[in-house]
Amino acid sequence: MGEIIGYARVSSIGQKLDVQLEKLEKYGCTKIYSEKRSGLKAERPELKACLEYVREGDKLVICKLDRLARSTINLFQIHEMLVDKKVDLVVLDQNLDTSTPSGKLLFGMLALIAEFETALRKERQLEGIQKAKDSGKQFGPSHKLNDWDRERLYADKYDHGMTVSAIQKKWRISRPQVYKEIRRHEERMLKEGNSTPQTETNDKSQ
Repeated sequence: MGEIIGYARVSSIGQKLDVQLEKLEKYGCTKIYSEKRSGLKAERPELKACLEYVREGDKLVICKLDRLARSTINLFQIHEMLVDKKVDLVVLDQNLDTSTPSGKLLFGMLALIAEFETALRKERQLEGIQKAKDSGKQFGPSHKLNDWDRERLYADKYDHGMTVSAIQKKWRISRPQVYKEIRRHEERMLKEGNSTPQTETNDKSQ
């Protein structure tokens, strides 16, 4: 017979662990890990210590699923870790126990949901990238301009009449950086007593 290990968490200093600790002790936990930390944070040292401590034959007991994981995917990752270590998971408020057939079935469904969420996220990401490419956004590292590059950029703007959008695409720099380089040039020209055309503040040419 393995050990019964409890884990409790609240998300802020203002909340109390008392209710969770009482439930875990009543269930029979002989060792309880607890912490006050946001569930959105990856770093949860007590949970990490708890998952490292449990071993084959143990039961990990929590009060609610959201006390354990940051997302469905994270929950399934933790469950896989427990399965590998042959540790059962008990969730008191949801009446779930992975040592039972119904508990195993529920986590099988969670695995499918996690896979579905991953596929949707990847699809949205690819659609977003394609949409950005269609609108002319450049990907990859931005080009770092040296002094010679800047002189050529100024020439593109003032001598050749290129739009800010065209300059952005040619030099692979962000739109704000284009305006920054133009302002830098204008300031230098003013200091030297030269005139320069007015900077376009609202370039509508895409």
